[in-house]
Amino acid sequence: MRLLVFRFYRPLGLFFLTLFGVFLVSRLALMGWLMPRIAANDFASIVAGGVRIDLSTCAYLSLPLLLLMLLQGLLPQRCARLVAYLVKAYAVLVVTLAVLMELATPAFIQQYDVRPNRLFIEYLTYPREVTSMLLSGHLLTTLSSLLLSVICFCLLLRFWPRSSVAPVGSRTTATAVALVLLIGLAGLARGTLEHRPLNPALVYFSDDALVNSLALNSPYSVAFAIKNMTNERSAKALYGDLPEAQVIATVREQAFREQFINDDVPTLASNPPYYRGPKKNLVIVLEESLGARFVGALNPQAEHDSITPALDALYQQGWGFDNLYATGTRSVRGIEAVISGYLPSPSRSVVKLSKSQKQFFTLAELLQREGYSTQFIYGGESHFDNMKSFFLGNGFHDIVDANDIKSPQFVASWGASDEDLFMQADQELNQLAQRQQPFFSLIFTSSNHDPFDIPVDKVRLPDGYQTDNAARDLAISYADFALGKFISTAQQSDYWKNTIFLVVADHDVRVYGSEPVPIKSFHIPALILNADIAPRRDARLSSQIDLPVTLLSLMGIEAATPMVGRDLTKQYPNERAMMQYYDNYAYIENDRVAILQPGDKVSYWQYDKTARVQTPLSADSAITEVRQQLAQKALAHALFSVLAYQQQRYHLVAQ
Repeated sequence: MRLLVFRFYRPLGLFFLTLFGVFLVSRLALMGWLMPRIAANDFASIVAGGVRIDLSTCAYLSLPLLLLMLLQGLLPQRCARLVAYLVKAYAVLVVTLAVLMELATPAFIQQYDVRPNRLFIEYLTYPREVTSMLLSGHLLTTLSSLLLSVICFCLLLRFWPRSSVAPVGSRTTATAVALVLLIGLAGLARGTLEHRPLNPALVYFSDDALVNSLALNSPYSVAFAIKNMTNERSAKALYGDLPEAQVIATVREQAFREQFINDDVPTLASNPPYYRGPKKNLVIVLEESLGARFVGALNPQAEHDSITPALDALYQQGWGFDNLYATGTRSVRGIEAVISGYLPSPSRSVVKLSKSQKQFFTLAELLQREGYSTQFIYGGESHFDNMKSFFLGNGFHDIVDANDIKSPQFVASWGASDEDLFMQADQELNQLAQRQQPFFSLIFTSSNHDPFDIPVDKVRLPDGYQTDNAARDLAISYADFALGKFISTAQQSDYWKNTIFLVVADHDVRVYGSEPVPIKSFHIPALILNADIAPRRDARLSSQIDLPVTLLSLMGIEAATPMVGRDLTKQYPNERAMMQYYDNYAYIENDRVAILQPGDKVSYWQYDKTARVQTPLSADSAITEVRQQLAQKALAHALFSVLAYQQQRYHLVAQ
């Protein structure tokens, strides 16, 4: 009888061990592939942490199976046979999905330098775009992963044992065993006897986010991301807390405004503009995934010809920023910084959050009050990443997207080509100029996006150019080519003289590096063009959030806004930038960096903006107080971003 009971639960043990084997083999394969990235003494930590996570994951996934089997043991034999099929179906599907996710992991790591996380889920909400991207740029990887997963599914379906129906006499014993197994699996799932259950922070040990993520498995990593998405993580939970008054005082102090005028909107303040005269138009060109490392003007020591000759030439014609840094690694993060001047946070971008879909500050909302026409132009579907909802709710009146571009010459996975986009933009701007009303237009490109679909025979890489990704670099060159054509056309147009143009990247194409926040990967190009702006190069360390404040100053707009960025037409006692990289938050002041990490951990670094070299600072009691001050500035800015959103204190006041 006892033997029959153990035979009854054999599929449960097989399920647990199979999953554990899948995760273990995948991790070992990834470690072999990424061996140059892993320090010799880190291998044991990865494996040890991985075993804990895998046991917990296998236990979580085994609990529903155990409950099904318990139900099977309690039902009459006829019904029990039906449940037995459900038991087999559950086991086969879960193991197949686990295999598929692990097979998809290397490609995800190549793109994002970390295991599958919340991006894995967020992109699934756009199946058409993602399917097109996978089939166009990752066809071999996609097909091979699907093929191997189908083979796995067929083998499991053929050979996975169907649980037997427990005889009536053994059901009491089977139920008792089930209760013991239930307690055991629950304990394994929790993973620890400490106050909090097992979570990634308990197995993280490295400053390298990728190395840390190897201790996870991909289903666990994605599940943990889903959990955090349903309950947005606050900076307080990650980094610690400060009194609200101290948070506001610190952020105000670093904004360097003369006077703050509203306690309900604590950062609301006016900024005397640099320009005094008739209102100027504004056009912002947000370039997709254009890191500074690809721009010739920002890499004069490069040993090859530039792949961005148009942007290089524009850097000689306008106000070019040599050391400007993005606030994050996603387009929506760049949008919130450039359009709203909003500080980054560990939560999702405000473009996607519910409380910021209306009555949240944007340049469009302010300029609409100032009598401007406001417009967003995009070559793809404007609903992507919730952009359309955010823009329409916060001051943008006119949305132009792929549906409005008639007969585009080339349509890629993410929308019309940049040439088609800019031709449409020029038409729109000429129409706006004829209204005798000032206008603001945001133009967002998409050609430089994986899978890097571009028209053929438009550009080629320079002779002798060395690249690890020719498709990407050709897309960058094409995006540059299209931008150059657009600016050249605009310079011949009637609207040019009275319009300020900002060209800025949303973020780099990918982040790479073993640091908690690899700062060099946030370095992006930015330049301001206008007939009245003399050419200059600006070597100061600056942030995306400084750009909207500076633009208003150049446009002659004097109005109270909640933005805490700096007006770069002025000089300040220090230089600073900040950025969010997954759960890590970096705050740079001059050449010193504090990086906040989960669990109240802070690491300190030195950053040479000229060489783009980041080195850890050793412990030194003589500068401990300075470091603590820097960490408090970092924490205050991280906390303020969440505070301002949660309490809805980042908006204009009623006129």
